[in-house]
Amino acid sequence: MNIDIQGLALEPRRQTYSHIARRFGADRPASRYEEASYDVQATANFHYRPLYDPEFQVFDPGRTRIVMEDWYKFRDPRQLYYGSYNMSRAAMYQGVDKNFDFVEERAMLSSVAPAWLEKVKAYLIPMRHYEWGANTNNQLITDWGYGTQITSASAFCGADRLGMAQIISRIGLTIDGNTGDTLQEARHLWLNAPYWQGVRKMIEDSFVERDWFQTLIAQDLAMDGVMHPLIFGRFDAEGQKHNGVPLSMLCGFMSEWYVDNARWVDAVVKAAIAESNANAQLVSAWFAAWAGRAAEAARPLAEHVLGPAGKSAVEEAADKLATRAAALGIKA
Repeated sequence: MNIDIQGLALEPRRQTYSHIARRFGADRPASRYEEASYDVQATANFHYRPLYDPEFQVFDPGRTRIVMEDWYKFRDPRQLYYGSYNMSRAAMYQGVDKNFDFVEERAMLSSVAPAWLEKVKAYLIPMRHYEWGANTNNQLITDWGYGTQITSASAFCGADRLGMAQIISRIGLTIDGNTGDTLQEARHLWLNAPYWQGVRKMIEDSFVERDWFQTLIAQDLAMDGVMHPLIFGRFDAEGQKHNGVPLSMLCGFMSEWYVDNARWVDAVVKAAIAESNANAQLVSAWFAAWAGRAAEAARPLAEHVLGPAGKSAVEEAADKLATRAAALGIKA
């Protein structure tokens, strides 16, 4: 008996979902990122306005003064959606675990100069509170933002910030042998140390900003643009003079993350500015206010860590941030 098995080619009626087909055409295959991020924003049938904010709909483009003809111009150059984000961060966190294991198994923190380790407790561990605040701000962007492309990316950013707060907490526990004393001391410094109060007030003031796009400019561009290069760049480089390489290893995630996150922030800011002169003026004004404030707030901390060189370190970070902003179209 002969069995003749033949293949049958089935042509799909369209290459992707209907909401993507309406935007790009039915014959164009779509990426997973496009299917997960374009035209998913709820636009109708909200039924009621939020009781805490009745002047707005549940999802309302009017929650920011930024105006976009198409809210899906905020494309993430990393093309992160739920699946790719989790795979990316899982790989990055495996590196974190390996670095912690390496440092702990060899008791490498014992080689760090004691005086520098005390400074690390003063400048690095309180950053867990800064990152918690950054998580809060990015989750507000997720809540009040408009358009799935920007709200999904800000949700991922917020999760990253919480993860970094946990990594910093883990560093503190590694320093004190899991007693938790370093974390308690860091909380006291965040609340009371004079050199932290400018940063703390800046974060707390950002919590009450009601325009979510200004919150993005304040947190993810201006404040991070000063604080991260200082904490995980300039301070870290100074620590290497005091046998601080083990701490550099433990902070590797934060350095890698900042470069990655800046790609998304820059793309969002550039798209908003390119939309209209009104947007450009708003973004420029917001950036000038928050970048100046970030530099001023960071100066006492930098001087506490670096001494007289602290002022120039802040100026260097501010200058690099200004150059980055100018490249995005922000006017001085």
